[in-house]
Amino acid sequence: MPTNKQRRNAAQRRLQKQLERRAELARKRRRNLLVVVTVVAVAVVAGAVALFAGLGGDDDPSSAAATGSSSTSAAPEATAAPAVTNADGTVTCTYAPDTSGNPNLTDVGTPPDPASTPASGTVALLMSTDQGDIPLTLDRAKAPCAAASFAHLASQQFFDGSPCHREVNQPTFGVLQCGDPTGTGSGGPSYKFAEEVTPETTYPRGTIAMANSGQPGSTGSQFFLCFVDTDLPPDYTAVGSVDEAGLAVLDTIAAAGNDGSFEPSPGGGAPNLPVTVQTMTVVG
Repeated sequence: MPTNKQRRNAAQRRLQKQLERRAELARKRRRNLLVVVTVVAVAVVAGAVALFAGLGGDDDPSSAAATGSSSTSAAPEATAAPAVTNADGTVTCTYAPDTSGNPNLTDVGTPPDPASTPASGTVALLMSTDQGDIPLTLDRAKAPCAAASFAHLASQQFFDGSPCHREVNQPTFGVLQCGDPTGTGSGGPSYKFAEEVTPETTYPRGTIAMANSGQPGSTGSQFFLCFVDTDLPPDYTAVGSVDEAGLAVLDTIAAAGNDGSFEPSPGGGAPNLPVTVQTMTVVG
């Protein structure tokens, strides 16, 4: 028979083991909680990135996967400087070469005479699609460099035969995104330029605005047409407007919705009523 001392010692050992098990369970709970908090934090950050990069384009899609990695051998990206106003009222635009290595870029040169870009008047374009004609008016006073680039790309048949790859149908965010000849959402020209925005830039129904990758100086060829008053931060160059006839075509496309293939980020999807830019022509 065990003595009282032996029984006390055995009880103490059992109690010690119970305390050790409780402490280990507490440590595991703290570790699991930390993992959950970290995952939630990462998801929140990713959501914020998706929100601001939602109208992105013109960048190598592989660059997103490389975020967080470091490399000392990569060549520095050229910087697209903001436009500078000249004494004669024109502006000097900087069209920097895109050195990202994106294989989906198309080289059609750069807009002519960038040192004396007109900053007044308008440019009329006719965007002919398989769903109908969408007349566009570019405003040189509001966005001279974007207007010059848009007209240059149209004159080089850059947009011809390209699909409008993305549509978003929300009450305060309704857009049709076009301008990528590859239809991948990552295509563009071999140059990029600075955004032309102010804190007062807005995107009401009928606005033509330039997409970008979310980084300063990353505007290229992709653009979006707003078919509702669209609530976005003033980060995208508003380059012109769509007339009423064009809006009627957009309304028909919007009514069919999208396939949700870009959900949850960047949002929307390919139009359910497919849209191809057959030709983009400068008409005046």
